[in-house]
Amino acid sequence: QLQLVESGGGLVQPGESLRLSCAASGFTVDFYAIGWFRQVPGKEREGISCIGSGSGSTTYADSVKGRFTISRDNAKNTVFLQMNSLTPEDTAVYYCALDARTYSQCVQPDYTWWGQGTQVTVSS
Repeated sequence: QLQLVESGGGLVQPGESLRLSCAASGFTVDFYAIGWFRQVPGKEREGISCIGSGSGSTTYADSVKGRFTISRDNAKNTVFLQMNSLTPEDTAVYYCALDARTYSQCVQPDYTWWGQGTQVTVSS
């Protein structure tokens, strides 16, 4: 069964960093596009980053470009989101999602599997 499990969230101060993990099971991350999203209660879910299959082309939302980096470790079957220079506006529940079409890329992804989310809180 396909499964995505996020971890690495927590409480940090402004300017600090966190690395989120999205551990996959039931499939090989190298063959699929994986996206990261975040959501604040009462607001729409925001897509923030994606990494495509194979060579792993990446995309970022303007709100995180230059601060966040998405990467993939095929040996660990895990996708990471390195988040630097965090601000209170980054506070949200962060989710990873899978486009289950083989060799999917970040162009018009179709995410059909989601993790349970991990809370990130940035506060002084």
